[in-house]
Amino acid sequence: QHVDALRAVTAAVRQRHPFHIVAAVVLPDHLHAIWTLPVGDADYPLRWALIKSAFSRALPRTEAIHPGRAQKRERGIWQRRYWEHQIRDDADLQQHVDYIHNNPVKHGHAQRATDWPCSSIHRFMREGLVKSGWGVE
Repeated sequence: QHVDALRAVTAAVRQRHPFHIVAAVVLPDHLHAIWTLPVGDADYPLRWALIKSAFSRALPRTEAIHPGRAQKRERGIWQRRYWEHQIRDDADLQQHVDYIHNNPVKHGHAQRATDWPCSSIHRFMREGLVKSGWGVE
């Protein structure tokens, strides 16, 4: 629903704290991403914090907020934690890219990965990294 705001916030953070988005997908209730940071820079927590806070400020304040979250000046948009995984090798990277691209199908949001608009799979297709029927058995 607010993907354009998320894109704008991410682009702004990338200007100040560069990173490359290897693969990503945005679903209604969560997202997945693989990033590559500059050599010698491992501060992905800073980038996530900046994205989360700027995106939260960009949204209209319409959701109900639990009093505990309100006291901490948190909104109900983001989980407090996130899962991190350091990619070990090319096979591990491919497995995680495939997982990301197939996530809309896994959660019942699309019949095929290529049907989901908020996914890096479309860039992968444009660049010839996957074929249009990818993921269809």
